[in-house]
Amino acid sequence: MAPSVVETTTLSNGVNAPSTVKLTGGVGPYKELAPIGYEKQAEEQGKDGFQAAKYPHYLPHWGNDKYPALEPYEHHDPGLDADRSFPDLLKQGVVTNDLTPSIGTEVTGIQLSKLSPAGKDQLARFVAERKVVAFRDQDFRDLPINEALDYGRYFGRLHIHPTSGAPVGYPEIHLVHRGAGDKTVDAFFETRTSSVAWHSDVSYETQPPGTTFLYILDVPDVGGDTLFVNQVEAYNRLSDGFKERLHGLKATHSGIEQVNASKAKGGAVRREPVISEHPIVRTHPVTGEKALYVNPQFTRRIVGYKQEESDALLKFLYDHIAYGADFQARVKWAEKTVVVWDNRVTSHSALVDWNSGQRRHLARIAPQAEPPVETPFKS
Repeated sequence: MAPSVVETTTLSNGVNAPSTVKLTGGVGPYKELAPIGYEKQAEEQGKDGFQAAKYPHYLPHWGNDKYPALEPYEHHDPGLDADRSFPDLLKQGVVTNDLTPSIGTEVTGIQLSKLSPAGKDQLARFVAERKVVAFRDQDFRDLPINEALDYGRYFGRLHIHPTSGAPVGYPEIHLVHRGAGDKTVDAFFETRTSSVAWHSDVSYETQPPGTTFLYILDVPDVGGDTLFVNQVEAYNRLSDGFKERLHGLKATHSGIEQVNASKAKGGAVRREPVISEHPIVRTHPVTGEKALYVNPQFTRRIVGYKQEESDALLKFLYDHIAYGADFQARVKWAEKTVVVWDNRVTSHSALVDWNSGQRRHLARIAPQAEPPVETPFKS
C-alpha cells in the first residue's frame, strides 16, 4: 500500500501525555471494503431469490451514540490460571484437527457456551498456543446477546468499536455484514486486484483485544474464508541480528483513517480517534512468545526513523508476513462455527471472493487485553 501524507494531528493516546504524530498512509482496503448500510427489504424480508437474514436482531445499526475515551484498566489473562493438560476443554470425545503445524486447529465435540470457569481459562491458553481455533457445531449464535457478551467479559473488558455497525442496544458487538445482493465490492475491484487486507483488530488502542470471538450468522455457500497468520512464527523466522535490531523499536498505530473512512460514508463515530505507540516486537503474557506487532492497516511509522527508513523496514515486515504461506492458515466458515483467535500474536484478513450475492454476516466480541509490552532480546 503506497503511503500518502495526510494531516498532522495532535491527540492524546489515553495514557501518555498528548503527542504530535505525523501520519502516513491512506484509508486502506480493510475499511474501503466495509459497507455502511444495507437494503432493508432484502435483509428483513428477503428479495430477488435471497432469504431474509436468519438473525435479524443482529442486523447492524450505526446511530449517533458517543462514548468517552477509553480509560486504562488492569487486565488479568485467564490463560495464566489454566491447566495446560486442558482437562475441561479437550475432554474425552472431543476431536481436534490441526490446520497447519504452527497455526490453526478445528475442534468438534465441545460446546463453548457450557464451559466452566476452568474450561474458559484453558480456552484462553489453548488459543494462545494454537493462535486461531475454529469450534464447529456451536450454539453460541442462539444465545441471548446479553449472555454472549457476559461470556466474553470473562476474558476482559469488552471493546466498543468506534465506527462499526452493532445490534440495537449492544454496542459491544462488532458486526461484519455484507447484505444479500450487495454489489458495493464491484467498485472496489475497479481499482484493486485483491481484497486481502492483513490487520490486527484495533491495534491503535492503548489496550488492543486479546482472546477474540467471531461467530457466523449467515454464510455464503462458497467463499468468504478468513486468513490468519502466526506473527510469532513470523518473528522466529528472522535472523538473530534482525530480531535484535527490531527490539527497542516502537511504531505508531492510528485510528484516524478508520474514522475518516466512516465519516466519508456517513457512518458512526462513537469515539474520537486515537494514536498509540506500541513495540514492534511484543511478548505474550501467558506463553512468553515474542511476536511481530505491525500491520499495514493501522501501523503508520516507526518512531525515531525518517520516513523513507520507516517505509522500507515496514514494507519488509509487511511482505514477510503476507508472503509467509507456511505460517498461515485459512479458516473456512460453516454454519454454527465460532472462531477464537489471539489478536496479540496474529493478523488476519477476510476474503471478498464470492460473487453469488449471498449474505455474509458475522458477530465479533473483542475483550481487551494488556498494553503491548516487550521483553529483552535473547538469541
